[in-house]
Amino acid sequence: MTLEVDGREVKITNPDRVVFPQTGHTKRDLIAYYQVVAEGALRGVADRPVILKRFVHGTDQAAFFQKRAPSKRPPWVEVVELSYPSGRTADEVVMRDLAHLLWTVNLGCVDLNPHPVRAEDLDHPDELRIDLDPVPGIEWEQIVSVALVARDVLEEHGLTAWPKTSGSRGFHVYAAIEPRWAFRDVRRAAEAVAREVERRAPGVATSRWWKEEREGVFVDFNQNARDRTVASAYSVRPTGLVSTPLAWDEVERRRPDEFTLATVPDRYGEAGDPWAGMREQAGSLDGLLELADGQEPRPAAPKGTGRRVSVMPLIEIARAETKEEAMAGLERWKARHPEAAARLEPADVLVDSMRGSSTNWTRIRVNLQHVPEEERPAQEPLEVDYDPWRGR
Repeated sequence: MTLEVDGREVKITNPDRVVFPQTGHTKRDLIAYYQVVAEGALRGVADRPVILKRFVHGTDQAAFFQKRAPSKRPPWVEVVELSYPSGRTADEVVMRDLAHLLWTVNLGCVDLNPHPVRAEDLDHPDELRIDLDPVPGIEWEQIVSVALVARDVLEEHGLTAWPKTSGSRGFHVYAAIEPRWAFRDVRRAAEAVAREVERRAPGVATSRWWKEEREGVFVDFNQNARDRTVASAYSVRPTGLVSTPLAWDEVERRRPDEFTLATVPDRYGEAGDPWAGMREQAGSLDGLLELADGQEPRPAAPKGTGRRVSVMPLIEIARAETKEEAMAGLERWKARHPEAAARLEPADVLVDSMRGSSTNWTRIRVNLQHVPEEERPAQEPLEVDYDPWRGR
């Protein structure tokens, strides 16, 4: 199957391969989706370098992350060299147009993961991104309430806030900014937002960095670091849900499961893109940086002789190649320690998706804060002990 797109030929291999086993949608369906929402999707990724998150065996299998553009690529696929805090560099694909977008979909990319910079200026972000990440057990209404507070903080400090669903459990709030500030300043401005949201909504929102100390909705400011990407507007997620831009008057009355690969094209055709004017509303970070300057310094984290020592009673349960293996290990641990397991709150089970060399792996820890000290199980050999760096 070959498409004529933007004056270029884009070859689509195995168009009838099922990408979403849970719904039966194929690569052809995914291509058709992105063709319908192309203008909105490109608004989020155009001219930006992207990390390729490839589901080569479908979304029920783990993706692998590819920073470097494939060596075998059409001559019209553009790349730009990015430098990372580790000191490494990578020639990453620049998403110039729909042809580039569909070419990445053919590689197995389902969602689009752009950096917050343009290829012409890699040191000055033009977006500030707030990722609202709820701890387990948090209801959608609480996430929405935190999003509304984040909107108020941004707008009171001179920025227009743009909301979208994440396509997962969380929520995103963006602000277009003038590309005049370095990553460290954008991250500092985002942290100021997070801390102010936490101050206004104590117990509902948190800016605490360490996962075991969080309650409610984590206002994740670190998505503004140099090496981070976020699924962009109109990205289809592995769930089959779509990261969908909203108008603010929709936020309280809509639910994320309304926005899917099957439903968003009709919505887009009927209502257009709520984010169409985003770029014209780029603002200044001066107000947020002034807010950051006025905030009290964070208390120093407790230190051990080397790595950080948690203030919470944590034990580690599993390190596994897949989430399913890790969760099975957790169930075995619960079966051995039923009394302790019965006292755990949803947020006490910490399931972390960790980045390996090219794929994610899963770590599970348990916070025993709600288990009486004398009843707390000790650290035991891991139920699953996967080494993501083995062989390197």
